[in-house]
Amino acid sequence: MIRTITVEREYGAGGGAIAKKLAERLGWKLWDQALTSEIARVAKVEQSVVERIDERCDSLFYRLMKVFMRGSMEQSLPVRGMDHFDADSMVEFMQRVISGAASEGNAVIVGRGAPFLLRGRPDTFHVFIYAPLEEKIRRLRQAGKTEDEAAGEIANVDRQRVIFVRKYFGMEWPTRELYHMLVNSKVGDDVVIDTILNEIHSLRAQSIPADLGVAKQARS
Repeated sequence: MIRTITVEREYGAGGGAIAKKLAERLGWKLWDQALTSEIARVAKVEQSVVERIDERCDSLFYRLMKVFMRGSMEQSLPVRGMDHFDADSMVEFMQRVISGAASEGNAVIVGRGAPFLLRGRPDTFHVFIYAPLEEKIRRLRQAGKTEDEAAGEIANVDRQRVIFVRKYFGMEWPTRELYHMLVNSKVGDDVVIDTILNEIHSLRAQSIPADLGVAKQARS
């Protein structure tokens, strides 16, 4: 029985919006900005502390952390007062909160290393959302970015995610064999959601554990 779906995404591909609609369709809890807020709560964060640190801290680690903790609209949310925070403690907090969300079940989890942290769970279905460059630029322009801003952020955010995952998880981003399905969001959000749900239904019908599923790729 699939009880958790993780949604990893290329920047600008609409993964956060798709995850929100998917959670609404299932009646499940969406762990996107809520996940970041819960990590902040567990870590005893004050947003003003993070903002003060953000103004004076520009190390590679902090830039990577902010990128990886972004939510569906790719806006940084408070994580923790990072004056005594390192990668090991960050991963520990991520694992604690994400594992808790997965154990509760009926959860759609967006990013935050969830496919890496939950890769051994047979009740979890992993999806990767990607899109052609022009589609990502189109979506970001709809969100208010200029074309130049969108193109620059697409290259920068995903590049930093690659560095982050390689450094702190020892894997490549995206690690395609982690995902049951890679879906091109250019086909439309509703088609993506239907494709995900159809595949989960197929796995249930065949009684195939999620960790034994074969990754599939939907193309436009």
